Amino acid sequence: MRSITSFDIQYAHRFYRFQGEAQYLHGHTGVLTIEVEDSVEPGVNMVFPCNEIQKTAWAVLKNFDHALILREDDPLLPAILNVYEEQGIRNGAPTNTMKGEAIKTDLITCYPECRLVVTKETMTVEGMIKIVYDLLKDKLNIAKITFTSGVNAATQEFATHGSKDRCPLCGIMLDEHGACPKCGYHK
Repeated sequence: MRSITSFDIQYAHRFYRFQGEAQYLHGHTGVLTIEVEDSVEPGVNMVFPCNEIQKTAWAVLKNFDHALILREDDPLLPAILNVYEEQGIRNGAPTNTMKGEAIKTDLITCYPECRLVVTKETMTVEGMIKIVYDLLKDKLNIAKITFTSGVNAATQEFATHGSKDRCPLCGIMLDEHGACPKCGYHK
């Protein structure tokens, strides 16, 4: 069975070296849906609490919300950083309260202090799915991710990795010591 949750993400990007309208800087409201699969946990009668999926995923996804997403070879990138530097916001501003952790993977580098995500590949709906799965595959038993942005949409199913050890009181995954990080239950 699956627990499903969705996120709205506001972002701006462009398709550098693309021939068409998307080569211009533009913004979207994206809807990201994550499906987590496992057995129904007795006692809590759910696969995984959706609010816990949201907390786990949002810890990394907030880097993408109200962010500019550019490819690493986009000539706009140094110009944007220069403008941010001149404005005094390159290293953050008091109004930037929704910062995630700085993240660097093979696919992305997040600069949360200035709401910027730099990607290796053009940020498409398919690319977002790849990135999200890469960031969350070790934290959630993801069965499917769907991302819709404007009229564009993509979805991908993933092989799940069996059942995870979860708390019988609140349903979230137990840590490596068999303890629940939320309620303190010990196996």
